[in-house]
Amino acid sequence: MHLFRPMWKTYSFSSYSPIISTRMVNCILLSVLICFVYLIVSLSVSMRQPKETINAYFSSSQDQPQSLTEIDHVVFGIGSSFNSWPARRDYVKLWWDTQRMRGCVFVDQPLSALENNTDSHLLPPICVSEDTSRFRYTCEGGDRSAIRIARCVLETVRMFNNSAHEVRWYVFGDDDTIFIPENLARTLSKYDHRSWYYIGATSEIYEQNRIFGNDMAFGGGGIALSSSLADVLAKNFDSCIERYPYLYGGDSRVHVCVVELGIGLSHEPGFHQFDVNGNALGILTSHSTRPLVSLHHMSHLDPLFPNSTIFSSVQHLFSAVELDPLRILQLSVCYYRPYSWTISVSWGYTVQIESRHMFLRNVLRTQETFRPWQNFGWLASVYTFNTREFNPDPCKRPVTFFMEHVSSTPGDGTIKSVYKQAYENCTYDPISTPRKIEEIRVFSTRLDPDIRQLKAPRRQCCDILPTTSTDGKVMEIEIRECKEDEFISFEVCG
Repeated sequence: MHLFRPMWKTYSFSSYSPIISTRMVNCILLSVLICFVYLIVSLSVSMRQPKETINAYFSSSQDQPQSLTEIDHVVFGIGSSFNSWPARRDYVKLWWDTQRMRGCVFVDQPLSALENNTDSHLLPPICVSEDTSRFRYTCEGGDRSAIRIARCVLETVRMFNNSAHEVRWYVFGDDDTIFIPENLARTLSKYDHRSWYYIGATSEIYEQNRIFGNDMAFGGGGIALSSSLADVLAKNFDSCIERYPYLYGGDSRVHVCVVELGIGLSHEPGFHQFDVNGNALGILTSHSTRPLVSLHHMSHLDPLFPNSTIFSSVQHLFSAVELDPLRILQLSVCYYRPYSWTISVSWGYTVQIESRHMFLRNVLRTQETFRPWQNFGWLASVYTFNTREFNPDPCKRPVTFFMEHVSSTPGDGTIKSVYKQAYENCTYDPISTPRKIEEIRVFSTRLDPDIRQLKAPRRQCCDILPTTSTDGKVMEIEIRECKEDEFISFEVCG
């Protein structure tokens, strides 16, 4: 009755043992072989995959070729008010091009019909800001209009993010911010608007930066946001600024919200906050090799040129900007060895002659011609750049020649700028002093750097040209690209 007896009981252990051993060995060998083959295949795949993955990564992350950013790729948001716009609209008119530019001037209440329509074809549209009374503002001594100015970002993006024309950048400034449009567009061309960028510059004053932020783009100098960043920022901007009722200004609110997205400042020294008073000559004549992008607080400064008003002096500067915007204020230094003179050409603005040889590093230090923005005690005159003394005795200062006019020759593209000496009642040796010179003529060609040169700019050189002037009252200078191994220096003997 044991029909279903277990099979193992019909064999002795001795007869089954060899069968089991052979099978186990075969299984073990087969398993080892399979594991070995798997290991070889895995190593081969793992060795190939990182290379393929890296190549794919760089292929996808590599910047795709794109055209230069033009000013019509940029949308402007300009913060203003009912009270300030009438006095500042003429500054905007200097640089605004209604045919190519898009944007809006944001005011706190509707302007009168007369003011709103006067020269409207030469100015950006006027937009009345949305009500911001629901937001908290707790900064003691501040102005809650800062919230309205900050929200220019949100309102501008909402207005233009569905535009039929491509928007690459949003740029924000005050109604007294003067932009150089060509230079702004070329500067932004260095950056891919499809990535997140927050671009601008800090204040010239150390204490201003310490209080408000060393990594914050100051709004008066201008703030540029790539469209990809601005679109994301706008989605939750209101909830972000609600977290910061204690901040002072609108630019501080933009800054903290950008920081919360993990983005830091891309510093561009061509944006100028100008937190100074008085004579801006020292800052302008030591301008960076980067293009001049903006000027701010011009009403707090002396006229840029002698015998002119503040506004007319800016107009005069723009006469040079129109012919060669990327060269404006670019500094070239050359040496006149017969008299040991150091000659500095800040194109479109001044030529200065020091009656001694100066090392270039000392020439580049900013002459302290200006006064601090506010009284911060001894920190008031601590700046974010190196300075050198501006001698209180005008007769011991460099001889300064201001741009009189600029013109272009259609045939060969030569640009001629003429500079006349600013008169000072000083006695001098009529043979060896630069004060004997009355006029300086500077010859150049239009500066048109490509993106590579913009990313790694190099200062240009200049030469003193022989002149037909027999009385020594005229000097001619040519600006040119430096030779590959050329140093801007004078020979040191001994």
